[in-house]
Amino acid sequence: MKVQLDASVTERLPQLSLGILHYSGASVSDSPKMLQGRINYFVESLRLEHDPARLTKIEGIREWRAAFKQVGTDPSRYRPSSEALLRRLLQGNAFFWINSAVDVNNFFSVLHALPFGIYDQEQLVGDVILRVGTSEDVYEGLNGREVNMEGKLLLSDDKGAFGSPIVDSKRSCVTENSRNLIQVIFFHEQVSSQKKDEILNSVGRMFTEINGGDLDSAYILPV
Repeated sequence: MKVQLDASVTERLPQLSLGILHYSGASVSDSPKMLQGRINYFVESLRLEHDPARLTKIEGIREWRAAFKQVGTDPSRYRPSSEALLRRLLQGNAFFWINSAVDVNNFFSVLHALPFGIYDQEQLVGDVILRVGTSEDVYEGLNGREVNMEGKLLLSDDKGAFGSPIVDSKRSCVTENSRNLIQVIFFHEQVSSQKKDEILNSVGRMFTEINGGDLDSAYILPV
């Protein structure tokens, strides 16, 4: 499965990049107590460190809001998923446990203030492209709502749009039956090459420690 960036994205955000990780043979289940404890500790530390009223000053949140504006998306109406997660947590809401794959994904999203996506590769058809949506790009989101992705950054395959740095689709969601997964890290333009490599390596290592299976490949796009 090839992943690429469309000109509709690179013309607006020439320094935008993706981290791509492919996993096979994963065993997705409820998150182990060790992971839950680590995430809960991090969330409590986060609340002590950050004022919810100053959320947009956090590095990563600020840069992704700017990126959305460059594409033409109002970040106050359609928030980056990382900002939405952080906002919920800083308002005192509990971490929303899904399964061991999604929970690791969401943990790294709030840790680095970057949108992350995790998808069941068996539900995808053909190659994947990051592009700007059209009027035809509508899907049922994980939030249970029909999401119109026109004018917004999205991931699509041969069947159409399935994910974005805003909200992902139910079609591609990871369940306990998922074995082969693709994970996407949405890096804004200010993330250094060294930092991208560090994040990619730490994510792949922790993901396989928790979910088993093999990390078949991990790379940054564009190369």
